[in-house]
Amino acid sequence: MKQFLELIGFLALAQGVMGLVHEFTDWHVGLLQRVGFLDGYEVYASIVLIVLAVALFAAAESRGSD
Repeated sequence: MKQFLELIGFLALAQGVMGLVHEFTDWHVGLLQRVGFLDGYEVYASIVLIVLAVALFAAAESRGSD
């Protein structure tokens, strides 16, 4: 379970960072710009993904070594 939480946390962190990179540099990376209902809110969604990743890493760490 710990490895699953870490994997999901890593994916959320990667997508959050790529979303911010896309917004500030116009590189076409990440999946957030492809989600239609987030149009105009990509920066906020990227920040939420980064916070979610930190929470998932904390939850994985609290699980111990299962």
